[in-house]
Amino acid sequence: MSKLICIALCVVLIALGVTVTDTVAQEAGEGAAVAEQAAPVEAVVPKPTFVKVVFDSGFVGLVIWALIFLASFATIALAVDGFMQTKREKILPDHVVDGVRESLNQGDLGSSVAICEQNLGPLSNILKAGFYNISDGFDVVQDTVSAATDLESEKILQRINYLNLCGQIAPMLGLLGTVTGMVRAFSSLAEAGPTRDAQLALAISGALWTTVAGLLIAVPALLAFTIFKNLATKVLLESEATVLDLIKILRDAEIEDDEDEYGAEGMVEYDAGA
Repeated sequence: MSKLICIALCVVLIALGVTVTDTVAQEAGEGAAVAEQAAPVEAVVPKPTFVKVVFDSGFVGLVIWALIFLASFATIALAVDGFMQTKREKILPDHVVDGVRESLNQGDLGSSVAICEQNLGPLSNILKAGFYNISDGFDVVQDTVSAATDLESEKILQRINYLNLCGQIAPMLGLLGTVTGMVRAFSSLAEAGPTRDAQLALAISGALWTTVAGLLIAVPALLAFTIFKNLATKVLLESEATVLDLIKILRDAEIEDDEDEYGAEGMVEYDAGA
């Protein structure tokens, strides 16, 4: 009898355990479903590419991006031009210096002028300025050579200065793009939706890209401007010293004029031993 009672109690306990387990599982499932319904749907916003950032910036943004790209192309072209214009061989060619020195040592001023005419450039222009005023005295020649050097320096620096312009205008364009982009970004706050915060963050990120692009242009542009400006100034000062060194042989020379052949310039040869 006692065994039957024990078996009955075990069956009852097992039945109660199964019932409680089912009830707990059902309640847990219902709670999870409620939690899923209560939890907000997390929006997945794709990460935009650089092309998308550019073309999604609106009409004003596209204009600003076009100006930034134009400034970048201009910086590259001006940097290449500055490199070519400030090369030492371009400003102070050794073959012109050697040819003029040899002609002057032989007392042939006409050949020196001819060499300058055949090799046009900053050095030739400075030399010709000195040659054309040699009959007015060496002091006048020095002043003329100095003025000609300043003129050649101005010609070269005018082209290099455009690099400085690109270096200054590029970050300003970037800042303008950032400001207009921020205006567009914060105007989107009025729009309700599950992706509002993500869209705002992406809009601000896209707006800041213009400043990044502007600085990426400005830094090398200003660096190239400084390097080329200093290099041009150094080589032109060396050219002035070279010209004065070449012309000093004419300090006490007697210039023979031949107006029939050379007209007002009138320089054929001189007596180096006078």
